[in-house]
Amino acid sequence: DEEEDYMSDLFIKQDVRPGLPMVRRMKDAIQKEEKQKEANEKNRQKSIKEEEKERRDLVLKSALGNENKGFALLQKMGYKSGQALGKSGEGIVEPIPLNIKTGRSGLGHEELKKRKAEEKLENYRQKLHMKKKANEQAADQFRIRFKNKQEERKMEGDLRKSQRACQQLDMQKDIDVPKETWYWLEPEEDDKDEEDKEDECTSSDLSVSEKLHILTAYLREKHFYCIWCGTTYEDPEDLSSNCPGDSAADHD
Repeated sequence: DEEEDYMSDLFIKQDVRPGLPMVRRMKDAIQKEEKQKEANEKNRQKSIKEEEKERRDLVLKSALGNENKGFALLQKMGYKSGQALGKSGEGIVEPIPLNIKTGRSGLGHEELKKRKAEEKLENYRQKLHMKKKANEQAADQFRIRFKNKQEERKMEGDLRKSQRACQQLDMQKDIDVPKETWYWLEPEEDDKDEEDKEDECTSSDLSVSEKLHILTAYLREKHFYCIWCGTTYEDPEDLSSNCPGDSAADHD
């Protein structure tokens, strides 16, 4: 090759940006590969199946002629090209399409495959529905547990309030020992003796709701006091006539 003239117009007009020669070489290589593939495709000898398919498609695309025995018989009976079949012309115009089976699977395999795919899809939908239903049930159970927990905390707070009021009212009447150990607020751990611990074990059989109900009744009967109203009445008649009831629901 001749040496390039670096002062020539051809060389000066060339784009010498960094990386551009590499891009051009890659582009030329891709174009060369595509041309080679096209040449190989043209020179490739077609298989017997491909040739049969081409001939079959060509024949199926062409209309039936007089050389077809069936068409010739129809013409003898008065049939004309483009006319519908039947005495009154209510039949088909075009021939029934030909479906060529190219695979090796047996008859009915496609229908079985389709049915299995539909069953699989239906099972998947059922699983999604069951999962959604399970999530909804879990959410409902969580809301119920959360609501019950809140109600339990509220009852525990009402019970402590009732115990505090019971202790104050008992002491005002010079009652030094509660009727039941849990009627008053529990003392510190260091002040408890063995007897208190035994009483506590016995009272632990009662739920918070049961304790609150019993203590509310005690305050009303002993001290004419309603924890829900926060009021001490003069006598049972004053309590029954002015207090709505002995539960939080009655006072709501």
